[in-house]
Amino acid sequence: NTKCKIFFAYTSNLISSGLRETIRYLVQHKQVDVIVTSAGGIEEDFIKCLAPTYLGDFSLKGRDLRLKGMNRIGNLLVPNSNYCKFDDFMNPILDAMLEEQKTQGVIWTPSKMIHRFGKEINNPESVYYWAYKNNIPVFCPSITDGSIGDMIYFHSYKNPGLIVDIAADIRGMNDQALSAKKTGMIILGGGLAKHHTCNANLMRNGADYSVFINTAQEFDGSDAGARPDEAISWGKIKINAKPVKLYAEATLVFPLIVASTFARVVEEEKKKTQDQTKQE
Repeated sequence: NTKCKIFFAYTSNLISSGLRETIRYLVQHKQVDVIVTSAGGIEEDFIKCLAPTYLGDFSLKGRDLRLKGMNRIGNLLVPNSNYCKFDDFMNPILDAMLEEQKTQGVIWTPSKMIHRFGKEINNPESVYYWAYKNNIPVFCPSITDGSIGDMIYFHSYKNPGLIVDIAADIRGMNDQALSAKKTGMIILGGGLAKHHTCNANLMRNGADYSVFINTAQEFDGSDAGARPDEAISWGKIKINAKPVKLYAEATLVFPLIVASTFARVVEEEKKKTQDQTKQE
């Protein structure tokens, strides 16, 4: 019942091999306000719109797959041809972005780029199509750490000059936290996505509500393994908050959580709208 800005962060594997449809549902129905992920969490969404990913096996030999032009993500297989299609998708967009930079003075940030990619993909299966449609900002400070970075690298030789401003996005991300009366963090996994989200909330002396879901333990000092109490010590979660860490595999439990919470709200709103339409 508390109105607050929800920061939703997840690692790239959850788009590649787990929760893409659940994430898309939340974004499509405007159930989250700010998204944070790593580079793979952006590009794999678009690649899945362009070509299929295939079910394989964790034990398939890397050498054999390499010789066949197949890339393994867990037990999934992505053909090299998928990335060729992604290259064909990206190059005209990068050309247009560079032209707008030169002629209109557009300053491209990772979030602005992702907004543009979501517009250009024009596919309702995409998470970032709905982020574009619903004007939900997506922050990815590691935008070059993957296939998008490869495309930018190749493009820098074909048509040099494109500049990506990450400094503007750190201001944009932190301002999202500072401007909110209350904030909540839902973080699936760890690493960059978790730390970037928590660090933004440090700017407001901590998030009011926090849910971490991952399988990591804290003995190795990793960010993923850190319990919410560690985040409280840094001022990333408020001292009087009641945060939760769920030690579980996110692709198993998060759809159940969404079904019991956000989806229930969405379906109730749909029913209200249908009832009002019938009355009219």
